[in-house]
Amino acid sequence: MAKVKTQYECSSCGYISPKWNGSCPSCGEWNTFVEKTVSKNKSSSGHKAKVEGLESSAAPQRLDDVETSEKSRFKSNITELDRVLGGGFLPGSYVLIGGEPGVGKSTLTLQIAKANPDLTILYCAGEESAGQIKQRAARLGVESDKLLIYNETQVDNIIAEAQKMKPDLLIVDSIQTVYRTELSSMPGSIQQVKECAALFQQLAKKKDITTLVIGHVTKEGDIAGPRVLEHMVDTVLQFEGDKQYTYRLLRSLKNRFGAAQEVGVFEMKSDGLIEVSNPSELFISDKTAGVSGNAVVCTMEGTRPLLIEVQALVTPSSYGSPQRTANGFDRNRLALLLAVLEKRVGKNFSNHDVYLNIAGGFRLNDPAGDLGVCCALVSSLMDEAVSQNMAFIGEVGLGGEIRTVPHLEQREKEAKKLGYKQVILPGTKEREGVRYVHQAIKKALG
Repeated sequence: MAKVKTQYECSSCGYISPKWNGSCPSCGEWNTFVEKTVSKNKSSSGHKAKVEGLESSAAPQRLDDVETSEKSRFKSNITELDRVLGGGFLPGSYVLIGGEPGVGKSTLTLQIAKANPDLTILYCAGEESAGQIKQRAARLGVESDKLLIYNETQVDNIIAEAQKMKPDLLIVDSIQTVYRTELSSMPGSIQQVKECAALFQQLAKKKDITTLVIGHVTKEGDIAGPRVLEHMVDTVLQFEGDKQYTYRLLRSLKNRFGAAQEVGVFEMKSDGLIEVSNPSELFISDKTAGVSGNAVVCTMEGTRPLLIEVQALVTPSSYGSPQRTANGFDRNRLALLLAVLEKRVGKNFSNHDVYLNIAGGFRLNDPAGDLGVCCALVSSLMDEAVSQNMAFIGEVGLGGEIRTVPHLEQREKEAKKLGYKQVILPGTKEREGVRYVHQAIKKALG
């Protein structure tokens, strides 16, 4: 009779402990330990990630003899997706795409067949029936004889079918639904996700089959499952988007074959995801003229400059403790900039409520937006509008100085291309600009 043993597994990183802990010693996360029962005669320590046809090992090669496949990239013909991937899919690459439910992950992967009907695609659906996928394909206008739908969640069967077909692209929707029968745990568990992900990695590398897997996300927005999943793949793409808005951002968090933090911009419409070739126009299209508290900043998303509108509202406080509210901006950073404005510029915000919003649901993390935020705050405090033809680029230091930021020329060029004739930049010995925040505010409201 099998001896049963109880142990505890961290749902974040997969750390195994003989007893329950409040905090995981490996990843530091709290309340992540889950009780699981293990049978002694069903050892899971021996790596089971072996399937017929994937066990063969290649002989060692000299570096000079290794052939690179950079020239053999194939494009999805979705320009924004190809940009994020670094120029298209590399044969044998392993890509993970994550995002919140309903953001458009399955829609994007299905549209690859529409954009490039010459690709042979094996679409393994674990969350939808073939009929549901057919309905969505009809709505998106997908017509391709080379798109094959496979309703299967058993990983061995998926790999066997992929080896037989040898498709250009294998899509697994999603990694949390596939499982291996040799493991006693449920689909979506850490053990199943690790095992299945390892099998798909072997399939991609040994059989040169480009594999794209879709992953769920946690409540915090991180990709669900063990962290080893993200280390295992070549590229991690995160699909972001506010449900109140139609635009979507596809961001590369990791890319072994291209630039990380590159961003593609889409707009969700009734007939699917539409590429946005000039996202700056999208984010500032509704800018209101002559209203105090508005300023335009230029941020970098990967290698792409974007113009974003910052909105500030400063009103006298009705309570002893003034409110500090930020939407799309770090509250601690807002408190720091308010302290700089009080100490270095002499503007009093201590008895005012401050509300800061980044228009369009965008999140501004780039320090180059500091100068525009400061000017928007002072503009609202003094109830004077910033010039409509002015954009701001610069990081604000604790001494009130304007610090330089990367890609200044590229940012300035983008702002002027969209009609902003005056761009307030950090001043240096080689370039004329502003050196302190009070000088920038004087120019903006002067």
